[in-house]
Amino acid sequence: MKKNTLVMVGGFVFAIAIVFLLMAATPGSSGIELKLKDLLENQEKYKDDFVTVEGLLVEDSVKWNSQKIQLQFDVKDAEGNKLHVIFDGVKPDNFSEGVIVILQGHTGKKNTFMAESVKTRCPSKYEGQDMENYDPELHEDKLNQAPDKK
Repeated sequence: MKKNTLVMVGGFVFAIAIVFLLMAATPGSSGIELKLKDLLENQEKYKDDFVTVEGLLVEDSVKWNSQKIQLQFDVKDAEGNKLHVIFDGVKPDNFSEGVIVILQGHTGKKNTFMAESVKTRCPSKYEGQDMENYDPELHEDKLNQAPDKK
């Protein structure tokens, strides 16, 4: 074979290898994002899929096993649908009532989710207050008391 042909074949093989590695390294990007209700209604349909789902933590359902490093808890949605979650890993920070839990993993037995990733977020922590209750004088006082203003 000519040198140019070898270079082209080598480049093609290299490009295929890069694409394969990128696809293998990002299994979560090929997953399905579902609402809790849809997952519960179609568990059998999604049993082989990597799924992302979220719900509100039911705090009194949290069971932590420090020997196995296993966390079990329930999440619910606004309609009252509940899903039991099993996660082999450490308990996330901010794991308390009213926290939104984002789960990634696979369905297990009926109404059970085997999580590979558990993340939390608290939307109320980042929301501003109503403008009706805004006090411009209080805001001005706080600005004047800031360390760089003294």
